Amino acid sequence: MKKIILLLVVSVFTTVSFAQKNKKPNILFIAVDDLKPELGCYGNKIIKTPNIDRLAKMGTVFLNNYCQQAVCGPTRASLMTGMRPDATKVWDLKTKMRDVSPDILTIPQYLISQGYITSGVGKIYHPSSIDKQNDAVSWSIPFLKPKDEDYANGLGAPAKKHYQSPETKAAIAAEAPAEKGEKGGGDGESTAGTVKPSSECLDLPDNAYEDGVDALIAKKSIIELSKGVKPFYFAIGFRKPHLPFVSPKKYWDLYKREDMPLAEFQQHASNEFFEAYESSGELRNYTDIPAYATLPKSDLRAGLKEEKQKELIHAYYAAISYIDAQVGLLLNTLDSLGTLNNTIIVLWGDHGWHLGDHDMWGKHTNFEQATKAPLIFAAPGLKSGQTKSLSEHVDVFPTICDLAGLSIPTQLQGKSLKPIMVNNKATVSDIAVSQYPRRLKKEDAAKLGYENNKLMGYSIRTDKYRYTLWLNNDFRSNQPFTESRVHTMELYDYVKDPLEKVNYAGDKSYSKIESELKERVLAYLKAYESK
Repeated sequence: MKKIILLLVVSVFTTVSFAQKNKKPNILFIAVDDLKPELGCYGNKIIKTPNIDRLAKMGTVFLNNYCQQAVCGPTRASLMTGMRPDATKVWDLKTKMRDVSPDILTIPQYLISQGYITSGVGKIYHPSSIDKQNDAVSWSIPFLKPKDEDYANGLGAPAKKHYQSPETKAAIAAEAPAEKGEKGGGDGESTAGTVKPSSECLDLPDNAYEDGVDALIAKKSIIELSKGVKPFYFAIGFRKPHLPFVSPKKYWDLYKREDMPLAEFQQHASNEFFEAYESSGELRNYTDIPAYATLPKSDLRAGLKEEKQKELIHAYYAAISYIDAQVGLLLNTLDSLGTLNNTIIVLWGDHGWHLGDHDMWGKHTNFEQATKAPLIFAAPGLKSGQTKSLSEHVDVFPTICDLAGLSIPTQLQGKSLKPIMVNNKATVSDIAVSQYPRRLKKEDAAKLGYENNKLMGYSIRTDKYRYTLWLNNDFRSNQPFTESRVHTMELYDYVKDPLEKVNYAGDKSYSKIESELKERVLAYLKAYESK
């Protein structure tokens, strides 16, 4: 009898061990809000990001990765579905993704069908783009949310999800009810009220703020999920370094204010297209900014005083280091479980951020600093490295499938980046495409004979150039193109002019290049016409 029991125990242990050994790889999916490629692994010598740099040494750093639209709602909908904005039909911070595309397929939704358990916490989709359950069909475990008691020292949740300063909390509490309400702002975050500092520096533990609490929730969840037989996909979305730039004092102490680098070029490009720029409206919503902004919004430049620029950059860097520490917590958790080297890990920023270049502070453009975003992939069995090959956010979905040994849904508009991870000199595409909508003044649109004042700028990035074709009358790629739809063009040469000081569109010496790039944009539009 004892022998039979022993054989049964051995059999069960062997079966479980075999199942765990042969199950698909787990996936850790890390989204970081408003993170531009200001990281050690991207060449920044000042920033302190040892944990993200550690991840970079485990995987592939995509040095030239671009988002599809530089604002939270559209870019996240695009990345999470592997579909471009004209396919998701999310171009703003109001549209709910499944209202306009009810059958669209997300990464975690697909993974559920492939035997994965999916769970998450933090900001993965933009809140305005999904239901109150963070797109319920994406999660086999209901999406996790912090509670008041999860915050350190009995502080409770931060005021307006950001502030722990007693003075700020008291001032916000004293506001009229209408001022406390949530109003759509530059990025769908609360812009209500008269109390909104652009930063906060307090000597508090990491879990005094939401990102630190979310990291601890993620740690606990990963430990529990790792006990199961099924593979898991865990998504965590960090909210910083999104405005306001809030982080514990110890991360501010990593930097000296005087060392903060100001943007080298703080003007508009010559031969500019005025509507290509943005007014830094998101930043201007913060109550301490107007005293330092010397130019009106109508100028589309902020004119921030140097002292405020350095303060904001200091705060942005501190917030990045704060998030870096949370990434370290997650890596250490996987390491302690013995699964760090057997987990697919992807870390991405949803878009870049203008940190003073062209005198802009925010995203919302087709320029390099807004569209270029960090992307790091690590996967079992693949060597580490860096690549200059172009990649896009729409490539994340198919890449996860490829790395996990899953079939890639045929409707996806991106390509797997695994070939580049195998050979860092390989390419999967020679262009990256971004887009951004704009509005002309109604009277200007009327003078031009346009039916409406809505523009869409389609921008292609090659290894050397960016060409943007601005099309009128609310054009989208599923519509037939005619020359009458062209409003204007932009062309930037990153070999000769990496800071985008000159718009070379219309320059006779660039006529051949401009013609070739225009044909590339038109070919792209043609590929999606009537879809």
